[in-house]
Amino acid sequence: MEKNTFATSAYIATSPESAFEYLCSLKNLDDWTLFSRMKEQVDEDTWLGTASGYHKNLYYHVKKLDSKLFYGIEWHCGFEYQKYFQVYPVLLFPPDYIEPGTDEKGVYFHWLSFVDPKRQTQMIMQGIHTVHTSECRSLKGILERKAGLTQAAKGRYFIDTDTIYVDAPIEVAIEYLKDLRNIDDWAHLLRPNGEITADSGEFKDEYDQKVKVAVRLHNLSKYYLLEQEHFYPDYDYYQRSVALLIPTSYAFGDPDASGLILHRITFWKADKSLTHGKLQIEDFGAESMNIKRLLEGKAGNLQSFDRGMSYIPKTPELVNSR
Repeated sequence: MEKNTFATSAYIATSPESAFEYLCSLKNLDDWTLFSRMKEQVDEDTWLGTASGYHKNLYYHVKKLDSKLFYGIEWHCGFEYQKYFQVYPVLLFPPDYIEPGTDEKGVYFHWLSFVDPKRQTQMIMQGIHTVHTSECRSLKGILERKAGLTQAAKGRYFIDTDTIYVDAPIEVAIEYLKDLRNIDDWAHLLRPNGEITADSGEFKDEYDQKVKVAVRLHNLSKYYLLEQEHFYPDYDYYQRSVALLIPTSYAFGDPDASGLILHRITFWKADKSLTHGKLQIEDFGAESMNIKRLLEGKAGNLQSFDRGMSYIPKTPELVNSR
């Protein structure tokens, strides 16, 4: 797992529109975060405020993601106005995106955080999981309280993720992964079963069961989202996953950072074991390792694979502490 990337998720019993509207207001950080308190509004989308992970104040900037699939935003933070080195993409998946036709209401909140290795402090790295997990629960509680609930609601699904660093140009990754005809190289649980086109085809799984697979690529401005759908027609079973392909330079606010972060987002039934499709997050993780090896080989970066799953700067550390 990529050690500079942190993901936090929760089911929230409110509408996607309500969650989106609440998250777009930076002033609401005062209510649900540990110590992000907005002190001075700088422009329409930017505030200067305190921070949970630093003694210094941070500039907070919010940007709405332009996607027809679901609501999304990004928070950007930095010590100087418009010089942001932290980016936090937030995606809000409606239940019918995960399970088409479902009658479940609410929204699945997914919060992604990157911490540039050159700017990491020991406290940030040791505390980010604890703080973001607790803040996520705080956000869930506030939004569900506003929706009239008096206790935590439970969703039918939970989100799990796998993240890996790939030292290859994002253009190489996009061209390779958006073409389903390449899936036989990196998806070890599928075998082609008939004609495969660039975006759809029929396969057989490890139990020789028929599965129809489709892929779609979406441009989210600074990065890409790749949807992958598996449908088992004999069982009327559908499994969707998405992958974010984010240039490392954008994730860590470092123009010298090469390659991309491959972040795979998966959805799992909360109270039910699966019998078809991918059955565990390791099935996705193994594929991602295959993808990393193949793409880095195409890019000629043969040493990167041996350094592991995480991004390691090629230049010396610039900032030791704040």
